[in-house]
Amino acid sequence: MNNLRRSVLKGAGSAGVVGVAMMAGLLKPGMVFAAWNKAGFESKDMAGAMSSVGAGAAAASGDITVKAPDIAENGAVVPVEVESKIAGTNRLVLLSEKNIYPLLADFNLSNGAEPYVSTRIKLGATSNVVAVAYAGGKAYKAHKEVKVTIGGCGG
Repeated sequence: MNNLRRSVLKGAGSAGVVGVAMMAGLLKPGMVFAAWNKAGFESKDMAGAMSSVGAGAAAASGDITVKAPDIAENGAVVPVEVESKIAGTNRLVLLSEKNIYPLLADFNLSNGAEPYVSTRIKLGATSNVVAVAYAGGKAYKAHKEVKVTIGGCGG
């Protein structure tokens, strides 16, 4: 049997199953965005962003590691790694103090996932990158200053 024909048939079959599930009301496109923190991602100040993710009273912790370059040549693409050594960490949040929209990312970890995230962020200016880890119903935070030589948010 022709491999191209087989691939086309598999794809058509999968699309048909998803289409039937959507028409039956079993799968709704809005379900994917059910946990979207609209207020947090639209907040324009650090205090508002912190309170929107429930980290207004986060305690500083040495058990959270934020790895980022000391100097980012281009703020449009800054590599960041966050790791939490706090047992039972189930969520990691990244924020930047001087971005127009401080909330950068919100990761929910489930089923015993390792509390480690590696991503790229955009920084508009030299700023502290704040990582918040949630464990046992409490919030803990750590930060790292990143100096930006070329702004990434329109700078």
